[in-house]
Amino acid sequence: MTKYDLEVVSILPLSKTKPKQAIILCHGYGGDGRDISMLATNWQRFLPEAVFLCPNAPEVCAVNAQGYQWFDLSSDKEEVILEKSLVAEAKLNTFLDQVLDNFQLETTNLALVGFSQGCMMGIQIALKKKEQINCLIGYSGKVINQKHLSDKIKSKPKIFLMHGTNDTIVSPTHLLEAKEYLVKHGLKIKTKLFKDCEHRIPVEGNSLGLGFLKKNLL
Repeated sequence: MTKYDLEVVSILPLSKTKPKQAIILCHGYGGDGRDISMLATNWQRFLPEAVFLCPNAPEVCAVNAQGYQWFDLSSDKEEVILEKSLVAEAKLNTFLDQVLDNFQLETTNLALVGFSQGCMMGIQIALKKKEQINCLIGYSGKVINQKHLSDKIKSKPKIFLMHGTNDTIVSPTHLLEAKEYLVKHGLKIKTKLFKDCEHRIPVEGNSLGLGFLKKNLL
């Protein structure tokens, strides 16, 4: 079995057989794979033939040494953020290839789930990937750089984006902007705004995410 380049929390299929699906969950800024693995724990019994993998982002978080970051936020310059996100993108793509190789799966059996910065990475990777993944679920994120992405879209997977109306970390206006942008580029996108919800994944979001995975992966 190939060794992963990223540290990862792995939750193997309840069926105890070779996985039929791989679900990759990407945490937010300052979090880690263990944080977001709570989603996988909730979903596992409904997707018993899936392997869930929750990688730690490649960098230690600049403001929380116990957590990780996909890219640094010390600069608010768009070009700097994009450049750093591309470094993380390459590492996450390598990880995805290693997962597919390990479990001998096609990208059609691969789903990406991301929260906050993990959602941003998921959108960027899913659309640029030559081999289309099955679907993407994004919580509380945004498109990192629309101009960069526009001429690099190679895939149009099914996407479900969710956001809290009271999110002060990543404004919910980014969901509306992402929806408009993705629809304009011919993607099928589903969205949900959670009233009075802050920067987190509510119980309803947990349930809706599971339903989306079951509908598309099974």
